[in-house]
Amino acid sequence: MIYKPHSYQVAATSKIVNSPYCGLFLDMGLGKTVSTLTAINELIYGDLSISKVLVIAPKRVAETTWTSECEKWDHLQHLRVSKVLGTEKQRKEALDKQADIYVINRENVVWLVSHYGGAFFPFDMVVIDELSSFKSPKAQRFKALRMVRPLIQRVVGLTGTPAPNGLIDLWSQIYLLDRGERLGKNITSYRKNYFSPGRTNGQIVFDYKLKENGENEIYKKIEDICISMKAEDYLELPERIDRIVSTPLPQSIMEQYKEFERKQVMSLFEGEKVITAVNKAAVIGKLLQFSNGAIYDENHDYYEIHNEKLDALEEIIDTANGQPVLVFYSFQHDYERITKKLKKYSPKKLRTESEVKEWNAGKIQVLLAHPASAGHGLNLQAGGNIIVWFGLNWSLELYQQANARLHRQGQNKNVIIHHLITPGTYDENVYQALQNKGDTQEQLLQALKEKYVNY
Repeated sequence: MIYKPHSYQVAATSKIVNSPYCGLFLDMGLGKTVSTLTAINELIYGDLSISKVLVIAPKRVAETTWTSECEKWDHLQHLRVSKVLGTEKQRKEALDKQADIYVINRENVVWLVSHYGGAFFPFDMVVIDELSSFKSPKAQRFKALRMVRPLIQRVVGLTGTPAPNGLIDLWSQIYLLDRGERLGKNITSYRKNYFSPGRTNGQIVFDYKLKENGENEIYKKIEDICISMKAEDYLELPERIDRIVSTPLPQSIMEQYKEFERKQVMSLFEGEKVITAVNKAAVIGKLLQFSNGAIYDENHDYYEIHNEKLDALEEIIDTANGQPVLVFYSFQHDYERITKKLKKYSPKKLRTESEVKEWNAGKIQVLLAHPASAGHGLNLQAGGNIIVWFGLNWSLELYQQANARLHRQGQNKNVIIHHLITPGTYDENVYQALQNKGDTQEQLLQALKEKYVNY
């Protein structure tokens, strides 16, 4: 296919080519991958300034997306990609191959740095696909990459959600770009300069609040190396229609829910089985399971309580009249119960590239996926336009990314997103949190995009 870049893709590619390090905070569907690959191609075969690129990506993206994008576009088909995946032996063999781009999943970053001993790192350019997965300065993957960062000439960070939980998440991501030049050499100085302690318990600080004008100061510090573009500024995507599908519980079961919320103890089957929770967080987790219709015990065996969401899901699929439906589930028992309930539709679980191809070819009517395994980079828009959230989780990033598997460039139908919500339960709290949690992130993206929106 001949590549005809949009103006925003030209801007993104130019930023990478002309900057030793940069963050591309591009909304889902704006073609981060092809823009980056175009820049890589220019740097390797045009400028001759680099020769070996490492791409760090979520596992499924590492398996499929970067290779398929090279195969898709005429100007990229000569790029050689080696997937550093699988067993240790397979990873070592992949590293020994002659290639332009080496793609590794983020879980193996620590292994990769250790493999080269830290003092030697053969990649002169690193692309971090989903930079926000390096938001924790305590994570081993961050520490490993930080150690070899001085050995890397160029770094590109790609994400659509740089601050899913607020600006406190930005420090480690920006550090991997500029080694602390803008936001400080360590997280302590970053917090001291821009935040004040929020909730505390003695010496323990649970969260931080932005200082007055701290937000604007952070934006100004990073605007020269980060660009932000929102899909609605550039793409005429079909409408996204969000629906709340209410799944009320029978009164007796709702009373059981409320009693467990109060007492943190629940008796099932006339006292034959007792479920307990040790703290408030555990209670909330089990109540979310309860809302979905089943609950785990301490041995990870699950017990079914009701079928309200299963019935609602089946009704949605029935009324879809054969149209493909993508279902996101939260717990393993959700998957097992959904599979049994929808047996007549032959549901498939998203596991490998094979399911991606079958879905996009229209061969799967019901595709089941956990948002953590399908949230980043996968192009599923060719296969359908209907999403059902059987149960929600607290991660705004996973929620946005999962929805963007269908609502993205290339989709030609309105995308309908059904949320199965049990009224009076924590389903409502999670849904509301997902609507509110994006405020800080939206302000960050808005501030950074101003100078590029008319590029």
